[in-house]
Amino acid sequence: MNDMMLHAPTCCVGDDFVIRAYMCGDESLLSESVTISYDHLKQFMPWAKHTQTIGESQSVIAKAMANYSRTEDFMLGIFSPDETTQWGGTGFHLREGPLETRSAEIGLWIRAEFAHQGMGTRVLSAMLNWGFTAWPWERLTWRCDADNIASARVAEKCGMQLEGRLRGHRRKEDGSRVDTLCYAALRS
Repeated sequence: MNDMMLHAPTCCVGDDFVIRAYMCGDESLLSESVTISYDHLKQFMPWAKHTQTIGESQSVIAKAMANYSRTEDFMLGIFSPDETTQWGGTGFHLREGPLETRSAEIGLWIRAEFAHQGMGTRVLSAMLNWGFTAWPWERLTWRCDADNIASARVAEKCGMQLEGRLRGHRRKEDGSRVDTLCYAALRS
């Protein structure tokens, strides 16, 4: 159990989307969104699958819900305002240390049909605002493949500062290595 008590917020309503914790019943929405977006996601999201079954989505959501309740990771879905369609995924991930560090990494992917329309920028902006107001975060980070120009631009448009480049940080399926760009924003 974490030394720091946190009653993790579960929902953030944006102007044209809802960001919220996953719930039982979201399996088909997640499955459809990932499967439809495979060609868009596969280059930069190693977890993307050509077909993500409802059963696989159920496992992902069950793990996300368990981690959320234990305050070990905060995986969130991005949904249409009426929550009938999943438009992507995001989250506050404790990849830089435990909750007590008050640091999290924001992850983000957007459904293919909404990519390159400003959705990523609007969601990241909402996550930064939400993270620094309703959550205890003092530092929020963003990492992206150096070849993912769109992702780097999203971080920059939201005012995040480039802190460094991890050379050869990740190995791709073809065996080549790729650099990772590291951005951050501070509550202060």
